[in-house]
Amino acid sequence: MNFNWKKNAALFLFGQALSLFGTMVVQFAIVWHITLKTQSGAMMTVFTVAGLLPMFFVSPFAGVWADRFNRKYIINISDGAIAFFSLIAAVFIMAGVDSIVILLTCAVIRSVGQGVQMPAVGAFIPDIVPQKELTKINGFQSSIQSFITLSAPAVSGAMMTFAPLETLFFLDVITAIIGISIVLFFVKTPKKEKTAPTDTMSLKGVAYLHDLKEGMNYIKKHSYVLRIIILEAVFLFFFAPAAFLTPLQVTRTFGNEVWRLSAIEIVFSAGVMVGGILIALWGGFKNRIYTMALSCMLCGLLTVGLGLAPDFLPYLVIMAILGISLPLYSTPSMVLLQTTVDTAFMGRVLSAFTMISSTMMPLGMVVFGPVADTISIEILLIGTGIVVTLLCIPMVVNRTLREVGRRHLSGNFNPQ
Repeated sequence: MNFNWKKNAALFLFGQALSLFGTMVVQFAIVWHITLKTQSGAMMTVFTVAGLLPMFFVSPFAGVWADRFNRKYIINISDGAIAFFSLIAAVFIMAGVDSIVILLTCAVIRSVGQGVQMPAVGAFIPDIVPQKELTKINGFQSSIQSFITLSAPAVSGAMMTFAPLETLFFLDVITAIIGISIVLFFVKTPKKEKTAPTDTMSLKGVAYLHDLKEGMNYIKKHSYVLRIIILEAVFLFFFAPAAFLTPLQVTRTFGNEVWRLSAIEIVFSAGVMVGGILIALWGGFKNRIYTMALSCMLCGLLTVGLGLAPDFLPYLVIMAILGISLPLYSTPSMVLLQTTVDTAFMGRVLSAFTMISSTMMPLGMVVFGPVADTISIEILLIGTGIVVTLLCIPMVVNRTLREVGRRHLSGNFNPQ
């Protein structure tokens, strides 16, 4: 790389962090507003689906865009679109329009924007960071995001106490403008970023379908990618109650005070921040699949612990350790793809992961959310936690996954 990659990566992460801060402040406010106003598992399910499912429909096209066009521009356009609709939402709320309808609409728009942005971000980082530094940068990125998530609940809770909801949307707009400006004007991009052909058919539907088919063929040809996607799908489906129903569980079991909702988000985010630093400094086991399997086992056992916690204090401790465990899965899995997938197909492969993350969790909430109105969330957490724990077995016994999990930094590795 003929530019200062450390400065470049630092500016990119800083710009993304600023934008994320405003987004997370609004996100927590929306979740808490709906949780405290409705206390309904069904409504939480509707909101979760609205916030994630649109990613499924846009991600295939987003993957093609990330492989064809300037990834930095895609990232900034997505951020700008989300900020613009945050401004529109603030105006409508100030005008007295039904806040639940506005918040659900806002969740859909944010989902579309994130569906476009996420494959581009994942594909852009290997463009500006040396391969051997990807684990460290992804780990630090996870820690930075968690630090933002750690501070956002406190800011969101304070603003919800002293300011109307629309004020938080204005904060999102301001932070997005600053973050976009940093990434747009100060982050340098490689001279040759577009790796897919850009012929006269590049903007036509036939070309998109051709590119999508090529991406699917790449995934089928490289069977380890398909196996990781399947495991990711099962993991996310059964992790949905721990990810989305814990605020409702706390409200029902320990009390509906805002500080309790803030506390679980803060300790979880602090745990993820520590876990991100841990994986950045440690790097994980020599075989990345073993690190992912360890994380899977810990996440499952700790989810069971959330269902068995007798009091709020041990509940918080378990939530913190769960946060530490999660980056030990997400960081190695992302780095594994970034170091083994052909850069010409990086956007489309990562878009497949975005589709999984945007589909399986809403599907899990469709199943588990309504059930949470008839049986206790504690039982759901125990059952799903056991399933997540058992997922570590296929990870370590599959020969293909073990082979691809080994670190290959020479640049000559071409897994099938």
